[in-house]
Amino acid sequence: MLTVHLALVSEVDGHDPADVSRVAAALARQATRDFAPIWGISPTVDAFPTLDDVPVGYWPMVVETDIKTPGAAGVHEDHNGQPFALIQMSDSWSLTASHEMLEMLADPFGRRTVPGQSPKEDQGRVEFLVEVCDPCEADDFAYTVNDVLMSDFYTPRFFDPTTESCVRYDYTGSLDQPRDIKQGGYLSWHEPVSNHWWQKIWFGPEADYRDLGVFDASAGSVRSWVDSQTEHPGIDQGLDKANATLKAAVAAGEGTAKSAGSRAEALRGQIQEILSGS
Repeated sequence: MLTVHLALVSEVDGHDPADVSRVAAALARQATRDFAPIWGISPTVDAFPTLDDVPVGYWPMVVETDIKTPGAAGVHEDHNGQPFALIQMSDSWSLTASHEMLEMLADPFGRRTVPGQSPKEDQGRVEFLVEVCDPCEADDFAYTVNDVLMSDFYTPRFFDPTTESCVRYDYTGSLDQPRDIKQGGYLSWHEPVSNHWWQKIWFGPEADYRDLGVFDASAGSVRSWVDSQTEHPGIDQGLDKANATLKAAVAAGEGTAKSAGSRAEALRGQIQEILSGS
């Protein structure tokens, strides 16, 4: 199994390198502990000071102050066809980084599909775009790693033809059945008869369907084209500071920092004893 190497870099002026390192550590743990065993991949995640420091062969995840163009946040391909991700800076940028990392690991080139029965009753067999975070991307279904906010994601069982008990359709257990979505999420697929792309979205009180039309190849990958036509409020703009999920993660992080500081102080004392020969 080939190992996929990811690099986290912040291009945000004044961004604390310690913050970048903490998020990179959480991303690495999520990727190796939670995602890799389920999806059968072998990833690494490392933080680098600048893009110039990223070795050839790493897929960069770049944090920017303002992405500006709607849909620009997400996974793209460079001029040599290699993937990289853009991440909008916000108070919840770790959630965005997790979302983009997991989708890049599952489908680095933004065109992977899985066949299955359409959620729309008047359609038959369709091709679902593999976007592992989108159906459960809302912050209500996020979780923490090292007390850093991370995105939920679906498992390969998400595309099962039937619903079974004791099956894990997503990591946190929020999805109840295959090809399900939660409020704040969506699912995209290609319908071969019309050659149109469709979505099931749940951004209002109830879920609804949306016809995106025929894929425009000039937009790049299918995922880039779909993302450019889809709002991701919590991902593109980030969560408000008053958001309950974000506040809980921040509070937990403060407790983690206190424990880490105490451990560091004790370790420094022990190291000093060793160095002084006592």
